Amino acid sequence: MAHQSAIGGRDDVNLVSKEKLTIEKLPDKVILQIFSYLSHREICRLARVCRRWRQIAYDTRLWKNVSLRPEVSGLHVGSLESLLSLIAVRFGPTLRYIELPIELITHTVLHELSAKCPNLTHMLLDFSTAMQLHDFSEMQAFPTKLRYMCICLSEVIFMEGFMRKIYNFINGLEVLHLIGTYEKCEEEEEEIYEVINVHKLKSATPNLRVINLYGINFIDDSHIDAFSSNCIQLECLAVNFCNKVTGSTLKTLIQRSKRLTCLLMNGTSLKSEFVMQVDWDKCALQELDITATDLSTECLVDMLTRIPNLRFLSAGQINGFNDTVLKQWMESGMTRSLMSIDLDSSDNVSDDGLQKFLTRHGQQLSACCLSGMPHITDQLWMSILPVLTNAKILVMGTSEKLGVNIHVDQLMDTIASSCGNLERLELRWDPDNLRFSDKSQKAIDLLRVKCLKLRCMVLSDGRYYETVKANFERADRVTVVRTTTCCRVSPYHLLSNYNDLIFN
Repeated sequence: MAHQSAIGGRDDVNLVSKEKLTIEKLPDKVILQIFSYLSHREICRLARVCRRWRQIAYDTRLWKNVSLRPEVSGLHVGSLESLLSLIAVRFGPTLRYIELPIELITHTVLHELSAKCPNLTHMLLDFSTAMQLHDFSEMQAFPTKLRYMCICLSEVIFMEGFMRKIYNFINGLEVLHLIGTYEKCEEEEEEIYEVINVHKLKSATPNLRVINLYGINFIDDSHIDAFSSNCIQLECLAVNFCNKVTGSTLKTLIQRSKRLTCLLMNGTSLKSEFVMQVDWDKCALQELDITATDLSTECLVDMLTRIPNLRFLSAGQINGFNDTVLKQWMESGMTRSLMSIDLDSSDNVSDDGLQKFLTRHGQQLSACCLSGMPHITDQLWMSILPVLTNAKILVMGTSEKLGVNIHVDQLMDTIASSCGNLERLELRWDPDNLRFSDKSQKAIDLLRVKCLKLRCMVLSDGRYYETVKANFERADRVTVVRTTTCCRVSPYHLLSNYNDLIFN
């Protein structure tokens, strides 16, 4: 009986302990911290649980960054009245960032944000689906502390009426995004409208450090010239997929913008004769993207052998980029600062040329992206991986069917033993070309244990993807392994202004 009583006593103690471990026993500040990891949709659902959770869910500290674009991310607000109530009650002085869709961008909402959210510094205004704008003739107030503004442009709606009203409030902007309606299929027959007056905008924003003009079909060299004439603080200019940019004002841009360290021109219509006129040897440029341009071999050699401190280069999908460019670039000594190179789909570079280049410079690279080239297989990677000891980002393989097989177990072993600092990895090879054995789990285990900083591993959907995903999930690393269907690895993470360049 004594023995049974003793057992019963221990059970009672365990029951009491279990009662103490319920979430209701946690202090408010701990629950608040837990809520901070959840989306606003989840927080709103939890607010229905009980009165205490509702009070915590409406704590303004959880509402610093708010998106109201449900089709992209965030909450759906059914009416303007609901939004005005939210601004007054829930957002308040703690609000720092807000995203508004076209139906919620009215002068009344902007007045309220100006009055009730004095610390609002980041704003995204999405006009991309607009068929007409609200009436802003009565607008007299706008947030005045904005440092970051992103405007998603409509394809046909002219926005000058709205912009005229805000010019006096946005002279403190440091980061500006204008996002166009870029599509891969060009329809040249359609008329192109200049829906926003860039020449007036640049006069209202003299303090810009970062300008991102993305996929805008009317942006040309005159707009680049306009910004460079007024924005003396300019550090980063991105005109990716603005296909009217030819580079005719690049020389003036480099002469005026002494602080310009980042220039991104992916998918533009750069002309070699304009690029060769630039005084590259006198520039401060460190980061350059000329992917998918038609620059000649002569132009590439001329440019790369004159930029003194280039640390980041994306030059994929260029027919003119070949072994001659690599060789003369190395011989010039201008590769000494290089930290990232992306030569996606540069078929005119040989594996021998790449091996010589990477054997010499691999140790200084934080990112190496050699995707989209069928002739670059696991054999080259196996030979250069031991040199890539400081690599954080690796992209390899092609989605094309190959005539050879990729022995992925040996590749994983070599990556694990050579690249302990790896953070992002992508293998684009077709699943049918991947060969792995029954011992592949050991190679994956080694990669997972050795590369503890790995936060993203992208694979083509298939049997090997399922094997790797299951392995990482068993180790409670459920967000690491992803498919090429919805995720791509890019060296852009290494850009100095990466956080400022993120939009949408």
